[in-house]
Amino acid sequence: MFLTRPEWEARQRAHEARVDALLGDHLERRRRGLKHPVRDFLFTYYSYRPGQLRRWHPGLGVELEGVAPIDPAEFGRRADSVRWIRDLLKATSGRQGQFGCFGMHEWAMVYRQTQQELRHNAWPLRLSPARTAEVVQERGIRCGHFDAFRFFTPEARPLNALQPTRETQQQNEQPGCLHANMDLYKWSYKLAPFASADLIADCFELAGAIRELDMRASPYDLSRLGYEPVRIETPEGRAEYAAMQKGFAERANPLRHKLIDVCVRALQGI
Repeated sequence: MFLTRPEWEARQRAHEARVDALLGDHLERRRRGLKHPVRDFLFTYYSYRPGQLRRWHPGLGVELEGVAPIDPAEFGRRADSVRWIRDLLKATSGRQGQFGCFGMHEWAMVYRQTQQELRHNAWPLRLSPARTAEVVQERGIRCGHFDAFRFFTPEARPLNALQPTRETQQQNEQPGCLHANMDLYKWSYKLAPFASADLIADCFELAGAIRELDMRASPYDLSRLGYEPVRIETPEGRAEYAAMQKGFAERANPLRHKLIDVCVRALQGI
């Protein structure tokens, strides 16, 4: 598909305006030196910078008339990485979603810690440290996502039903997992420029929405920021969490398949 320069520039402007709206609050906080326990995650845990997210590129199969936007040598250099991402996404997509974890991974990250030890220690816990630990022990932990598990406290790791590793990542990830669905953003930008800037922005928006649930269901009290808790320590809260988790899995599914398609087409270009 070829775009004329006016078509290309119109799409570029639309993308930049979209991303500017998504990034405005973050950039203002950064300018003022303010931290945010929910939104900063998208820019600290993930390595894509705001300027990279704003930069428009059309992805595979779209060119500006007379200009090839992707260096053909890029396909060969990236082949191993693209295959790994494809295999992970296909394995995840092929599994049944599991919706019984209730976000206990965030509780495992604060289990048996003092206020000073907490990652977000400027924010209080909703429950006492003793009661927080009791909830972990009562509910148990069933987390198969390695990049969540590696942040568990040492005391919480033996309580997890699984002991995931980087090597078992493709065997453990499943499409109901909030973190696996947030990570579509990571895989999308790692596939740039094969993945379009628009698809990356779609994944970024999904990751931001999921992060809100992640922290609303956490043990932190973030009500001063406008995040009402999802009280997973109660039956009503667990039902609310599972319903929202299923909704995010449904939103993630088409994005995951689009990324798989990007991988397949990129590998065909080798």
